[in-house]
Amino acid sequence: MTIKAKTKMTSDGKVQVKMLIKHPMETGQRKDRKTGKPIPAHFVEIVTCHWQDKEMVRAHWGPAISKNPYLSFKISGPQAGETLTLRWSDNQGKSGEQLSEIS
Repeated sequence: MTIKAKTKMTSDGKVQVKMLIKHPMETGQRKDRKTGKPIPAHFVEIVTCHWQDKEMVRAHWGPAISKNPYLSFKISGPQAGETLTLRWSDNQGKSGEQLSEIS
C-alpha cells in the first residue's frame, strides 16, 4: 500500500494536491468466493496533509470509499520548493507516508 502524490502551484497562488492511495478498501461485508468466509474489513480511516508541522487537511473515511482511493484538494500558504507530508492510516493499524515537494 503506497501513496502517489503530485503537488503544484496554481495560477491563483494555491497548492493543488493530487494523491492516490493504493489500498484494498474492504468493507467487511463481502465473502470470499471460494471459501464463503467473510473478508475482514480493511479500509483507510484517516488521511492528513501537513506543512511545517501544521495540519492543513484531515479527512475521516470509512468502508464506503472505493479501492485505491483518489483525493484532490487545494490549500493556501505553502510555496514552490517547500514540502508537504501526506499520511494515511487504516483500521488494521497500517499506515503510509510520502513527502511531496511543491513544484
